[in-house]
Amino acid sequence: MKRLFDIAAALVIGALLLLPALMVAAAVRLTSRGPALYWSRRVGAENVTFVMPKFRTMRIDTPAVATHLLADPNAFLTPIGGFLRRTSLDEIPQLLSILAGHMSFVGPRPALFNQDDLIALRTEAGVHHLKPGLTGLAQVSGRDLLTIEEKVAMDAAYLRKASLALDLKIIATTAVKVLGREGVSH
Repeated sequence: MKRLFDIAAALVIGALLLLPALMVAAAVRLTSRGPALYWSRRVGAENVTFVMPKFRTMRIDTPAVATHLLADPNAFLTPIGGFLRRTSLDEIPQLLSILAGHMSFVGPRPALFNQDDLIALRTEAGVHHLKPGLTGLAQVSGRDLLTIEEKVAMDAAYLRKASLALDLKIIATTAVKVLGREGVSH
């Protein structure tokens, strides 16, 4: 049921966001050197890596580490990168990962391939069995403001309580928080 929901929702939302996505892609290309998309190596279900597309918000010479590990993340942002991150428009291409089956709409956010601490904690908590999500319980409970331990605790709570009703609640809450730009630190 969850996979059918993911496919149907990704197709409908993708159709609705096609024009805005094309506009964002053009804006990224016009305001910075490099491609419109950034393909990020991420860890999915069962700790299998996959590549996840995002609209590029950082310069092409940015180290491949979690943003919070950069000394000054703002120094690497493209001219429109901050806006794309605050509005979550950089996430639109992840609909492709949902259609490909690497991600779901709701689940733990996919870890970067080199976030060993997060991957280890998720594996210990059994969260690694879940397909990563475009949004999740941790996203609506604090997003960038949570510690890694708090994120894993939220991911584990989602693992225990997962249902279509909870997914719909998380999606609705995500929409409200994205519109309010809540919980984004970089």
